[in-house]
Amino acid sequence: MCSHYEAPAPQLVAETFGIDPFEQGKLDLWPGYIGAFIRLAERVDHDSPTPAANEGVPGAFGLIPFWSKDTKITRKTYNCRSETANTKPSFRSAWRQAQHCIIPAAAIYEPDWRTGKAIPTRIVRADGELMGIAGLWEQWHEPGTDRILHSFTMLTINADDHPFMRNYHKPQDEKRMVVILPKGLYGDWLKASAGESMEFMRQYPADRMAVAL
Repeated sequence: MCSHYEAPAPQLVAETFGIDPFEQGKLDLWPGYIGAFIRLAERVDHDSPTPAANEGVPGAFGLIPFWSKDTKITRKTYNCRSETANTKPSFRSAWRQAQHCIIPAAAIYEPDWRTGKAIPTRIVRADGELMGIAGLWEQWHEPGTDRILHSFTMLTINADDHPFMRNYHKPQDEKRMVVILPKGLYGDWLKASAGESMEFMRQYPADRMAVAL
């Protein structure tokens, strides 16, 4: 599953999702690093001639549930199995409340074990457009302080039969892949109810994915 991804340039994200520009620190992201995710705007400026329906929010890569005592859990919660999201303690609150988000990515990295050694491989959309990965977001209050930190996780599905993604990870391991949303479903995913969530958990077509340097 994806523990390393490349964030796109903020301007490209702003143009793609119709949001206000934002600052992005590191573009090479690992669990615990701060990246941006897209969600429905919590506050809409109705006085604006073009009010934004979505907003970009900075958050930790790795979901931090409200009950966590610290942020170390991000090392284990950067990916979420969609099949068990409704019951796993770390994710069930965000899943049941339909706290849907989209994680914009220029590329994801997965280990190719076909040579017998793990070779980090940069995977992109074949058409060169950015990936919109389905995710969940959460808001965490640091115990004993006024600090509030947002966080997010990437949703995953089984990929044992996927012509492209079955080539990654160790041979004996179950093959998994993040849920890459077609651009036409971005709005539907962000607005979907919890009961509709599984309808979006689909494999992205293999012929629309490619390896890039």
